[in-house]
Amino acid sequence: MAENSFFSIANWSEDDKPREKLMLKGKSALSDAELIAILIGSGSRNESAVDLSKRILASVDHNLNSLGKLSVSQLMQFKGIGEAKAISIIAAMELGRRRRAEEAVELIKITSSKMIFEIMQPLIGELPHEEFWIVYLNNSNKILSKSQLSKGGITGTLVDVRLVFKNAFEMGATALILCHNHPSGTLVPSDADKQITKKLKSAGESLEIKVLDHLIVTENNYFSFVDEGIF
Repeated sequence: MAENSFFSIANWSEDDKPREKLMLKGKSALSDAELIAILIGSGSRNESAVDLSKRILASVDHNLNSLGKLSVSQLMQFKGIGEAKAISIIAAMELGRRRRAEEAVELIKITSSKMIFEIMQPLIGELPHEEFWIVYLNNSNKILSKSQLSKGGITGTLVDVRLVFKNAFEMGATALILCHNHPSGTLVPSDADKQITKKLKSAGESLEIKVLDHLIVTENNYFSFVDEGIF
């Protein structure tokens, strides 16, 4: 009975509704006012967070770009909005602005192993320890993300196959490239390197996510499993 009452929206308090709605239905199910209500947390004695958020939005004709231009002092003119809540709103608006700017950048399309080397060498090529990274790609072989999987030596126990493909599903990746560095400078893959490659490639095939290559990166050069014909 307790579980049923929890999931009955009618029994939630007004201020809890946006948070619980996001958890149960996802972020896209929330209105702008509900999202802002989550930011400010609570309204005033006579007004819920949702109603206060609706009033703030109405003041800028429900235009989020206009809302993002309001100052701390302007937001504090609304009863129930103190300095901390005003700063939270401004910070969220600024994050949204920066996200739009990043999305405008064209994703890099990978066409060769050399491109991967040039991207990864500054990240791992000169490190004094080993790191294992995954480069996630979309169906056009454009980079969606670069993610460190492990640090401090490469062994089968440090490679979490489930995490690799969980991340791939979450970002909609359809392919990935494995990368790790050899601080010693050697470009000869170890038995562990080969085993990890085989393990991840096999898992990818069953999940319909292609493992396109595995690069060993050093300070000045690289080894590509595909280019060397051992993939």
